[in-house]
Amino acid sequence: MLSAALLGVACAPKGPQAIPTDKAVEAKVEKVLKGMTLEEKAGQLVQLNISVLEDGTREAIDPAKLEKIIGQYKVGSILNVMHDAAHSREQTAAMVRQIQEKSMEAIGIPCIYGLDMIHGATYLTDGSFYPQEINLAATFNREYARMMGRAMAYETRAAQVPWVFSPVMDLGRDPRWPRLWESYGEDPYLQAEMAREETIAIQGEDPNHVDLEHCAVSLKHFIGYGVPVSGKDRTPAIIAQNDLREKFFAPFLECFRAGALTAMVNSASINGIPTHANAILLSGWVKEELGWDGMFVTDWADIDNLYVRDHVAATKKEAVAMGINAGIDMIMDPYDPECVTAIVECVKEGAISQSRLDDAVRRVLRLKVRLGLFDKPVWDYSYPEFGSEQFAKESYAAALESEVLLKNNGVLPLKEGARILVTGPNANTLRALNGGWSYTWQGNADAYVPQYKTIFQALFDRYPGKVAWVPGVVYDHNNWQKDFAINIQQAKDAARNMDVIVCCVGENSYCETPGNMDDLNLSANQKELVKALAATGKPIVLVLNEGRPRLIGDIEPLASAVVDVMLPSNFGGTALAALLSGDENFSGKLPFTYSKHINALHTYDYKVSEHRETMDGSYNYDAVMDVQWPFGFGLSYTSFEYKNLVVSADTFNAADVLRVSVDVTNTGARAGKEAVLLYSSDLVASLIPDVKRLRGFEKIDLEPGQTKTVTFEVPASALAFVGADGRWRLEKGDFRLSCGGLSALLTCTETKVWDTPNI
Repeated sequence: MLSAALLGVACAPKGPQAIPTDKAVEAKVEKVLKGMTLEEKAGQLVQLNISVLEDGTREAIDPAKLEKIIGQYKVGSILNVMHDAAHSREQTAAMVRQIQEKSMEAIGIPCIYGLDMIHGATYLTDGSFYPQEINLAATFNREYARMMGRAMAYETRAAQVPWVFSPVMDLGRDPRWPRLWESYGEDPYLQAEMAREETIAIQGEDPNHVDLEHCAVSLKHFIGYGVPVSGKDRTPAIIAQNDLREKFFAPFLECFRAGALTAMVNSASINGIPTHANAILLSGWVKEELGWDGMFVTDWADIDNLYVRDHVAATKKEAVAMGINAGIDMIMDPYDPECVTAIVECVKEGAISQSRLDDAVRRVLRLKVRLGLFDKPVWDYSYPEFGSEQFAKESYAAALESEVLLKNNGVLPLKEGARILVTGPNANTLRALNGGWSYTWQGNADAYVPQYKTIFQALFDRYPGKVAWVPGVVYDHNNWQKDFAINIQQAKDAARNMDVIVCCVGENSYCETPGNMDDLNLSANQKELVKALAATGKPIVLVLNEGRPRLIGDIEPLASAVVDVMLPSNFGGTALAALLSGDENFSGKLPFTYSKHINALHTYDYKVSEHRETMDGSYNYDAVMDVQWPFGFGLSYTSFEYKNLVVSADTFNAADVLRVSVDVTNTGARAGKEAVLLYSSDLVASLIPDVKRLRGFEKIDLEPGQTKTVTFEVPASALAFVGADGRWRLEKGDFRLSCGGLSALLTCTETKVWDTPNI
C-alpha cells in the first residue's frame, strides 16, 4: 500500500527536511493557488519547447502563437533556444521578457524559462565556458565546481533566465554510454562533492530566496541513467537495489540536502520500471524520506514514452496520470500544448486527485516564489562581471588542472627549438575541445568562437616557425562517428623532417542518443594514422581529445607520451600548449577507469571476487585489474613522496570520526600540484566488499622540497554499506585506509544497523 506522501499528502520526513520551510514563501504560494482555475493549474504543470512560439524566421516569437500557448493554454514554462542555436545575452533576454509580459498579462503568474547550461553559460554566444564536468572532476579540486557554478548562474540570470538544467550527476560507470563526459566521473563520493559545490554556487546559500545573481538548479538525471545494459542512451538499466541506494543515490542525496530546488528524471527505466512512473523513487525516496518540497520535471517527451516506447500505459492520458501520480510535477512535453487538456481531463475523471494536482502546482509556484519571479518577472541589473576576464582566467586554470598526463618516456616537456608536426582530426578544431551542449545541442563550436585557439594554433604560437600541421584524418561533421583518411601519407612524409609528432585523436562533438556507438575502439582511420607515424621512428605525443575513454591498447605502446585532455573547452588548446612546453605542470588525475579491453569494462571499486587472482577464494586487495590506466592515475613533471600516514585510533565505533593525516613532499625539481586521495577497504563483510572506495580528496600545491600535512575527517558511518535487506550497516571487523601507497589497519568494534534509509 502506498504511503501518504506517495498519494500526494504531506507527511513528516524521515530525518531533517531538505529545504527549511519559509512561512512567507508558503503564504504567497497558498494565496496564488487559491485563486487559480483548474485550467490554470494544469497549465503550470506543462513545459513547452520555444519552437512552439517561433515565427517563420525561427529567430523571433510569433505573437499569435504566444497568445495561444500562454493566453489559451496558460503554459507555465518554456525551455531551450530558437533554431537550436546560441543567441547573445541581449537577444535571449528580449525573448524572455516578451514571454513574461504575456504571462503576467494573461494569468498573473510568471513563466519560468530554463536552459541546458552544462559547462557555463553554454547557450549564450557571449557567455563564459568552462571545461566539461568530466574535466572538473579530473582536477579533484572542489573550487572549480564552485567557480563554474557561480559564473553559469550569474551569466544565465543576466539573460533573464532563472533556471539551469545542471549539474549533471549520472555516475559515469560505463564508458560506452554517450553522456559519460557530462558527469563528474564514476565515483559516488567525487560526484557528490563536486555536484554539491556546483549546486550551492548556482543557487546561493538560501534556496528560499534566490537573488538576481543566482539560478535554480535541476539535478539530472534522477536516477541510474548512466549504466544502461546496452550502453546506449535512454535504454533500460538493471541495478541492484543496494547499489541504487548506496552509490547512485548518494550524489543526489547530497544535493537535495544542499537545497536543490528541482530535479530532472531519468529518461529510461530501472529494473523494468520507467523512472518517470516510479513512485517509490520519486515520491518515496525523495519527497517522503527527505521532506523535499522541490519540483520534479520530466526529460524530453518522456511522459509520451510511457505509452509510445515503454508500453506501461495505453494512452496519452493514462501516461500523464501515471507520471503525475508517481511524483512528476512538471511535464516537459516539447511540442504539444494539448498535454494541458489531458491533465484537466484526468482531474475531472478522477485519474489524478485534486490533492495531487494541488501538491504539484504548489511545487511549481514555490519555485517561482523562491526565485522572486512574482516580484520581478523581469529585472534590471547591470551584471558587470558578464564575460569577464576573471571568468576566463578561471576557465583556463581549470583546463590546466584537468588535462591528464598518462605516459611520458622523456619526450615531454617539448624542447625549445624542436620541430613539431601537429596532426590528427582533433588538432585544429574547437568543436572537439568543447564537446556537446556548446552553443548548439551537438556542439558546433567552430562556428562561434574564432577568437579561441585550437591545439595547433596554440602550439604554433608557442613555438613560432617550428610547427607544421597536416590533418591526416578529418571528421565528417554531418556524422560525428565518421572520419576520413585524407592524407596519412603526407603526414608521414612531413613527420620525417620533424623532431616530434603531436598526434591529436579522439572524438568529434556529440550529445545524447546521436552519440550511441557500437565499437568503443578508436576509429580504424585514426589508429592507422598513429601506426603510420610510428613507422617513421619519430617520438609521438598522443593527445586524446574525447568524451569517454576510447580503447587504444594496440597503439598506446607506439607513443612516447600520452595526454588525455578530455573536453577542456575554449581554453583547452592554450592550456595544452602550456603543459606540453613545460610552462605549466600537469596535475590532473583520471576520474574514471580507462579500460583496455572491450569485454573488461571495469570501475575501480569492483568486487574483490571479480579479479582473476581471487577466483581461488583468497583475498588480494593489492590486485590491479588489467586496465589501460586506473581511476585516480595521473603523472607530473615532478615527483611526490607520501610518509607518516596516521589514523586517530586503531579501533572505532559507528559514532566516531576518523581523523587521518599524511605528509606529502615534493621530491622533484619543480613546483607541482598533487591530488591526495584517501581510500577505504572493508576486509570482510556480509556482502562481497568493494576492493576500495574513495573517502576523501584534497588538492595541494608544493614547491620543490616542500612538505605539507593533509588531514581528512571521515565519519565512521561513511564506511557503512547497504546490505541485502536494504538497510545501512557498519559491521564489526577490520578495515584498511590507504593513501599514496601507504596503508593503516583499524578495527570496528561493533555492528551498527540503521533503520533510517539515509545516513
